[in-house]
Amino acid sequence: MTIQRTLVLCKPDAVQRGMVGQIISRFERKGLKMVGLKMMKVDRDLASRHYQEHVTKPFYEELCSFITSSPLVAMAIEGENAVAVVRNLMGVTNPQDAASGTIRGDFGLNLTMNLVHGSDSPASAKRELDLFFAPEELHDYELALEPWT
Repeated sequence: MTIQRTLVLCKPDAVQRGMVGQIISRFERKGLKMVGLKMMKVDRDLASRHYQEHVTKPFYEELCSFITSSPLVAMAIEGENAVAVVRNLMGVTNPQDAASGTIRGDFGLNLTMNLVHGSDSPASAKRELDLFFAPEELHDYELALEPWT
């Protein structure tokens, strides 16, 4: 069993559309554990560090503008193979191609406004969690349901 932590962002469109609770619920119903949660406004510096791998791409400015446009909710999620499980729950990046039953497939509007971000690998998860959470903002605890999931 590989227990991992990963970052999930409920992006500004999720906050503006009042969908954060539904999104969190999907992760919790799957049996994943919330170990960090906060609402925040992302500034340009954090946006540029978060999207550093896209800096040379034509959509970089659109990504930065969107993520800084309104508050978002950052989550640190823990569970068995959490990176892959979270990405499966979210669906593929483009909501038009995402399967029904996924967050993006059910609620996403377009490639930029796709409601959620999730780390794409354990290494990215570590880097991104460090960007969005201080160590003291992450919590170790046991859920009563853990033996059942």
